[in-house]
Amino acid sequence: MALCFCAFLLSIAPSVQAEPVSQYEPVAGRQIIQKAFPDVTRFEFREGHRAIQKLYAGDELKGYAYQSLDFVQTPAYSGKPLNAMVVLDTEGTIRFAKVIQHHEPILLVGIPESKLHDFTDQYAGLKADQRVTVGGTSSDRKVAVDGLSGATVTVMVVNEVIMRTAHRVGVELGLVAGSGTKRPPKAEIIADGFQSRTWEDLMGDGSIRRMLLTRGQVDDSFKGTEAEWIEAAEPDERDEALIDLYVAFLDAPAIGRNLLGEKQYEWLASELLEGEQAIAVMANGEYSFKGSGYVRGGIFDRIQIRQYGDTFNFRDLDFYRLSDVYAQGMPEFREMAIFIIRQQHNFDPGTPWTLELTVKRQTGPLDSEFQVFPLEYQLPDQYYTRAEPVVTEEEWLEEQPLWVQVWYQRQFQVIVLGAGILVLLLILFFQDWLVKKPGMTRWIRHAFLTYTLFFIGWFALGQLSIVNVLAFVHSLVSGFTWETFLIDPIVFVLWAAVAGIVLLWGRAVYCGWLCPFGALQELINEIARKFKVPQYTVPWAIHERLWAVKYIVLLVLFGVSLDSLATAEKMAEIEPFKTAITLHFDRSWPFVTYAALLLFVNLFTRKVFCRYMCPLGAALALPTKLRVFDWLKRRKECGNPCRLCDRECEVQAIHPDGTINYQECHYCLDCQMTYFDDRKCPPLIVKRRGKRRGHNAPGHPEEIPVVQIT
Repeated sequence: MALCFCAFLLSIAPSVQAEPVSQYEPVAGRQIIQKAFPDVTRFEFREGHRAIQKLYAGDELKGYAYQSLDFVQTPAYSGKPLNAMVVLDTEGTIRFAKVIQHHEPILLVGIPESKLHDFTDQYAGLKADQRVTVGGTSSDRKVAVDGLSGATVTVMVVNEVIMRTAHRVGVELGLVAGSGTKRPPKAEIIADGFQSRTWEDLMGDGSIRRMLLTRGQVDDSFKGTEAEWIEAAEPDERDEALIDLYVAFLDAPAIGRNLLGEKQYEWLASELLEGEQAIAVMANGEYSFKGSGYVRGGIFDRIQIRQYGDTFNFRDLDFYRLSDVYAQGMPEFREMAIFIIRQQHNFDPGTPWTLELTVKRQTGPLDSEFQVFPLEYQLPDQYYTRAEPVVTEEEWLEEQPLWVQVWYQRQFQVIVLGAGILVLLLILFFQDWLVKKPGMTRWIRHAFLTYTLFFIGWFALGQLSIVNVLAFVHSLVSGFTWETFLIDPIVFVLWAAVAGIVLLWGRAVYCGWLCPFGALQELINEIARKFKVPQYTVPWAIHERLWAVKYIVLLVLFGVSLDSLATAEKMAEIEPFKTAITLHFDRSWPFVTYAALLLFVNLFTRKVFCRYMCPLGAALALPTKLRVFDWLKRRKECGNPCRLCDRECEVQAIHPDGTINYQECHYCLDCQMTYFDDRKCPPLIVKRRGKRRGHNAPGHPEEIPVVQIT
């Protein structure tokens, strides 16, 4: 054990010294800018947004620089946001990107910082509006960049931070186009939907929309402007209507035919080309929605249509007089018009749109003030149909949060992990039947440990760590969010399973079945036994005192984390999990030496690290006292006089008195195979011999009752 601790100290010391401080203290921004633009001589903050720096070479604007933390705070694997500096040129192309601060445990002590910089170097030359994914292959819709083995989740967060902020800043600076509003499939008007409707009916269901503007409302809108007192109404005139405006969509037969009559509706339909629609605008009041601008310039400058953020006006060629109307109960109007919405406007009749009325007041020969008043219109649902939008799998995924994208990309690992956990639950629930077949039980256990090591550990990187526990505890204090823990689906599923397992079976099942490093140790020890490597059993007096070491390690790590979680994450390198499992032994020699030394000791004494040093095991052991059931059976003879099971227990979790210490048990089921074996368990051997001799009467001194000792 002393050798193990010395090896750990040797491994952790150089690692702390070797790590650059840049991950806690942001690199000077000018150094990064100089790498992107060596000739930049002047830096200026952008007016209206000081988070963006304008970069000049003399008087020539070369580009822009910003830090991502000023725009997004996406939590990474550690639960804390990382900060990247991005430099854009004036064409909206990324010239340089670099992570300047993070708290990722896999990168703090693990993967060299240089590999992260190699990853971000791939963004140089990409446009701010390009779709970029980590891994996969490039296509017309996306650019794929190479990931970073062992830190997949972290680099996916880096990718989102760099590209999301680059697009946001690029749009703000006008370097790239905005995403706009995604349009659904265009609505189709129901051609045979005619019903006889009165004016009141059409007003009642929203087929015709109204906007009443009083003179007082318009006067109030000009307050604080130069036109505040121009054409202002007298106090007794404020409630008079300046304009009483109505609008209706004419293509729907139930609206158009009822308003225009059969003949006029058929005429209008014949005038409309494919993709064109028509609306009716009617008004009373002293203010004209038509004005006279269309006579002089051919454009109606008092009304316009807005939809999806786009606006368009009507020209004189889009205008038809409306004089004959037929809707029952329709009032008389001072002016009426039909306006044609041309095909190029790509108008969608089923999507809400707005008719904007502009009211102008002249403040000088060439100056004027104006206010815009919107009349919102939504065509009732019964007048149109809309096809379900066709969304490709890739398009759907692009709209999802980052954690959903990660789960989607790792669904194979999640499914196989879920299947493995289900198999383990079946093993545990039917353990009493299974352990009666020792050969099958050992084969199944070794197969499952192989699955745990190769799939859960080395392939899916599902090694739990005390760092996860510390991060969870700190999140409860600093602000818990599900997204922080959902970012790694394999770890999330494992922790969800462990939470249930601890309540039913205690710590034992995870440490004995689902821990990849534990599986590695046990399989190596089994191979050593096959080659007759001598095994050493720690004397009980020493063994029960060494149990306390892992709890001391846990307390130290927890105490340090209260002051600095980053420091605690470095000290958590006492766990060799990152070296042996996550990074596949691809690390500097002190870390590999430490992990190899633990595995070497394991050749002679099974799972030394798990039994005496593992802080994660200690953390899981604490709630083990809350388990609901004691699934491992014992007899009254266990411990006195029979001591077979405690001598056979490879992790020495059975006390000399025969009781099982569930906080130290690894649930290997060896004691249960002995418990049900009437050729190995001494009490059962005595009972079997008694039956063979015919002594089966109740109360016979050789009959040993089977009881469960709690």
